[in-house]
Amino acid sequence: MQDLENYWVPFTPNRHFKQAPRLLARAEGMYFWNDRDEKLLDACSGLFCCALGHGRPEIIEAISRQFSTLDYGPAFQYSHPGAFELASMLAEITPAGMNHVFFANSGSESVDTAMKLALLYHRTGGQGQRQRFVSRERSYHGVNFGGVSLSGLVKNRENFGLALPGVAHMRHTWIEDNRFTMGQGEYGADLADDLQRCVDLYGTETIAACFVEPIAGSTGILVPPKGYLERLREICDEHDILLVFDEVITGFGRTGAAFAADTFDVVPDMMTLAKALTNGAIPMGAVVISDDIYERITSSAPEQGIDLFHGYTYSAHPLACAAGVAVQKIYREEGIFERVAELSPYFLERVFDLREFEVITDIRGYGLLAGLDLAPEGGAGKRGYAVLQALYAAGLVVRVTADTLILAPALIAEQEHIDRICDGIKGVLRAL
Repeated sequence: MQDLENYWVPFTPNRHFKQAPRLLARAEGMYFWNDRDEKLLDACSGLFCCALGHGRPEIIEAISRQFSTLDYGPAFQYSHPGAFELASMLAEITPAGMNHVFFANSGSESVDTAMKLALLYHRTGGQGQRQRFVSRERSYHGVNFGGVSLSGLVKNRENFGLALPGVAHMRHTWIEDNRFTMGQGEYGADLADDLQRCVDLYGTETIAACFVEPIAGSTGILVPPKGYLERLREICDEHDILLVFDEVITGFGRTGAAFAADTFDVVPDMMTLAKALTNGAIPMGAVVISDDIYERITSSAPEQGIDLFHGYTYSAHPLACAAGVAVQKIYREEGIFERVAELSPYFLERVFDLREFEVITDIRGYGLLAGLDLAPEGGAGKRGYAVLQALYAAGLVVRVTADTLILAPALIAEQEHIDRICDGIKGVLRAL
């Protein structure tokens, strides 16, 4: 058997995993095959990233063609045509007034970049004292120190010290009154007033930006209550605070529109992207930036001076850009975002039928995203991990965080795939 000792698997109980590893050997369309050649339905688009399914020939061909032409070029003081092509394609689908793109290599890097841009924006506007950030409990914004500082998941924070200073956290948006609500809950818009409380406590002039996931993803799909995001936008406007949407999970059709900003009709000042940007084929992240932010920062530098002392060796990597361009063409040509809006009602109805099981304590969902809370047993996370293993044995690859089961099938899914996912979950839950 292959030696498994050397690789340290992330977010995984390594000692237990290596006793009975779940190794995915190949993939095509909606399916994985493991190292025993068993077929597994991908119920979570990899890690929310393979929105168009696996092994799309258009993406493979684009990457191969680019590799044979330009494998890499320096990202500082030089660039390549593909970077500008992809940025232009993104500007066509982003909200009005958001026409500038900075490329990173992951969602984590995108979040850290957005934090730095927020600080620089205020500094170039003569408000360098604005250095505080506001985020939320139960939020996830990546694993770099900036993102960990913003994130509100205790297990991602507790073992790594104090992280960055100057981050305040609003309450999360899960409340009892919205249990088993399909879509946006009726209650909880007033939770957005936590941002005003931060203003009152720390002072308007100290806060640079407010970071939120429009739908909190990794914590278990917390859909914003009606009026919540609108209220955040109002408070940010009133106090000159930048509003940043982390759309790493919700971007590129997952909610039935290009972005959750479109779905909920709230335009942020920046959006962080990754995952479905390249369909998971090549690592890539991005920050979409408002015209106001871009123009203030770039105009503050001398005519031939560098305006942003930030970037990565692999910013706008040619292969990633080629994948991104191919992906954007598929989204457009196949009407993928509209397809999600059509499939979503069936998906949510089938998922919400699972409320018949007493072990399910809440279900939330929007678009092709759903979170199902399991009653804990034997300690936090134990039941969730057991269910993940049982579903794998039953032929499903899912995402589990603590005792919450997360579903996010590829945007190309058919009703038969939704049925297979939900029937597989039913079978496992009956055996509990």
